[in-house]
Amino acid sequence: MSLAIVITVVVVALLFDYTNGFHDAANAIASAVSTRALTPRVALAIAAIANLFGALLSTGVAVTIAASIIEPPSGARGLAVVLAALVGAIVWNFTTWYFGLPSSSSQALIGGLVGAGLASHSEIHWMSGVIGKVIVPMIISPVIGLVLGYSLMIIALWALRRANPHRVDRGFRIAQIFSATSLALGHGLQDAQKGMGIIVLALVTAGYQSDFVVPVWTMLLCATALAAGTYSGGRRIMRTIGRRIFPLRPVHGFVAEATASSVLYLTAFVVAAPISTTQVMTASVMGVGSTRRLRAVHWGVAREIGLAWVLTLPAAALIGAVAYPLALLLVP
Repeated sequence: MSLAIVITVVVVALLFDYTNGFHDAANAIASAVSTRALTPRVALAIAAIANLFGALLSTGVAVTIAASIIEPPSGARGLAVVLAALVGAIVWNFTTWYFGLPSSSSQALIGGLVGAGLASHSEIHWMSGVIGKVIVPMIISPVIGLVLGYSLMIIALWALRRANPHRVDRGFRIAQIFSATSLALGHGLQDAQKGMGIIVLALVTAGYQSDFVVPVWTMLLCATALAAGTYSGGRRIMRTIGRRIFPLRPVHGFVAEATASSVLYLTAFVVAAPISTTQVMTASVMGVGSTRRLRAVHWGVAREIGLAWVLTLPAAALIGAVAYPLALLLVP
């Protein structure tokens, strides 16, 4: 098996992590920037550093991606499957980034894997993997974010009902530095592992390792790629999350970030499920916004985001399936 093909897959996987970074950077910093707790450049630097360290905290999600979704054929055809899956995810990431839609990089990667798997007649673990470890957590996690964000916001409003509004805003702007950092750490914990999982799947498929243990060099490369992508921006999506869904105040931003962080840590450490940071943060913003009144949330924007979520899996799967025969041309 040509080492050059494996290196190509690793490089494309790092490109996916990079696009994941600039696509999803807005999740961690949009509310902090919107409430002026942080300037965009400082917020991006904090998010990049936190993503870097978060990526080194666990490998449970990476193992889920590598071992529980598909079982590609060994050798060159298997590497073509992995490469086509990455192409599907990257193309969809660029498409939704261009239109400023906060779609899920996680769903895009899973969709790419499934599409390439179907095109190659690979074994797909539908019930135990795709449905049990991906789709169910991805449906439940934003619901938890919505309900928990709403509940915590109600508690915060009641606790602060007699407080001075200016002091509250000042205090929560400072608190948002920590909550945004925590969310970025959770984003690194979740999203860098998807690239790690793909690289491990490629190494196993090519016969370079026999188990699904994530090598240290893979963790470091994926963490660096995600951090670099995070620092490069994501301003289009930042406007959608930070302003278009609901006009956030510092207390709203803090509660939404704290809520999303809690869900990310729970799913990464407890169930090792690859959930979407984008979905969880967006749902949390909707939850805190709904406490003011339902009309305060721009539900038309929410419908656009929901449509992107619904389309992500099948669209990335279609791209992955189309990319598979092209990827075959690159392998001997």
